[in-house]
Amino acid sequence: MNIIVCVKQVQDPETPASQFRVDEAAKKVIPPPGIPPTVNQYDANAIEAAVQLKEQHGGRITVISLGKDTARDAIKQALSMGCDAGLLIDDPAFEDADAYQTANVLAAAIKSVGDYDLILCGRQASDWDQAQVPQGLAELLGIPSVTPVAGIEVTGTTLRVKRLIEDGYEVLEVPMPALLAVSNEANQPRYPTLKGIMAAARAKVDVKSAADLGVNAVGRKVQLLRLYVPKVESQIEWITGETPEEQAANLARRLREERVI
Repeated sequence: MNIIVCVKQVQDPETPASQFRVDEAAKKVIPPPGIPPTVNQYDANAIEAAVQLKEQHGGRITVISLGKDTARDAIKQALSMGCDAGLLIDDPAFEDADAYQTANVLAAAIKSVGDYDLILCGRQASDWDQAQVPQGLAELLGIPSVTPVAGIEVTGTTLRVKRLIEDGYEVLEVPMPALLAVSNEANQPRYPTLKGIMAAARAKVDVKSAADLGVNAVGRKVQLLRLYVPKVESQIEWITGETPEEQAANLARRLREERVI
């Protein structure tokens, strides 16, 4: 199988709230000092799913990321887990791309790689949580897609996919090539081995620009009006009384006044 995995580098979701800052004028998140970005967690699940399929059926895994030069680290992590090749799309024209622009660029990059049987993405990114890129990418490539995915089996040229729904899951049959957006229920990403880390450190990551892909920086479909950290205020009201019974009665009366009960 020829598998392509799309990954994104995001700010570490474990960043303490006290160190999270945004530049409201520039509408950008300010990288916290001393806390490096990391692979989007759902994308790590997609990487693990790809490596498991490769172990079962053989083949080759190509990892693609759109981002700055620092996104090499995300690709290197995927290589250390068992992927075979990496492609970074780095071009100032794609900076701060919205979901449509990202899907458009990734589609061009995938076409440049060549034939593929399966594309895996994370179900959504932890920074914007929009979950739009995988479906937009599948539409641009003209292939079927399923999201969110909790299990994948290959039977010939068909995939049996376990898709999460509100009260359980459903099993779908999907012809290849297809795109699947993997959820964290699918697996537990492995830790890279020392051998894998060393091999990834030596591996070459191809870098392409807009000109290399023959794609233009299409206009944004979504305009970001404001980016800010909301102010959270809380108010505390003490409920008093001479006895526990009186306190309970006063609490019940106050809750009725606020129409909570």
